Order: sequence, then structure tokens, then C-alpha cells
Amino acid sequence: MQVSDIVKELKLKVYGGESGLNREVDGGYASDLLSDVMGHADAGNLWVTLQNHKNVMAIASLKELAAVILVKGIEPEADTLEQCNEEQIPILGTDLETFEIVGKIYQLISS
Repeated sequence: MQVSDIVKELKLKVYGGESGLNREVDGGYASDLLSDVMGHADAGNLWVTLQNHKNVMAIASLKELAAVILVKGIEPEADTLEQCNEEQIPILGTDLETFEIVGKIYQLISS
């Protein structure tokens, strides 16, 4: 399943990194601790977080993540958007809480 499929099915907002919407999604990881994501997320994962600063993109790039999903209506900072476009890693958004969006993602990619 591609990031674009998840955006469409879950009606996610695309903040930036549109050129990476064709990335394949292999799973997901939910955490707000950058060190946790760095140590445990896998390439191809969607990362669900409330962190919106530039360091998020450094971790997403290092781990070769498929996309980042910001929860609770949080928007990315300007330098984060600039970095996501450079890295071609989409930053997506939802008004849902982490628990809710993770459940929806799980149902979508495990079926």
C-alpha cells in the first residue's frame, strides 16, 4: 500500500513532501520520543507523532520512513516543511488523537 492510498482512505491532510506520496508503507510506529523511533522504527513505517520540529525529518530520513503523521491538528513548523520537501518524505496531518489514527491505520494495512 502506498502513502497516497492511506491519505485517501483516512482523509489525511498533506502538508508537504508530495513527491514521496508513492512510497510503500510496510507498517507503522507511534512515539513522541525521537530516540525511541530512531532505535525501533523500521524503514517503510508510517510514524505517528505530535512532534513537529525539524529533528523529526532528520529521524524520518535516517530511518527511511514512508511518512510522518501529525496528530491532534498539529501543524509542522516552517523549517520542518522545507526539510520534508527536500527529503521527499510526506508530512501528513489529522485532527484525531494518536490512539484513534493508529487503530484506523492498523485496520487499513492489515486487511
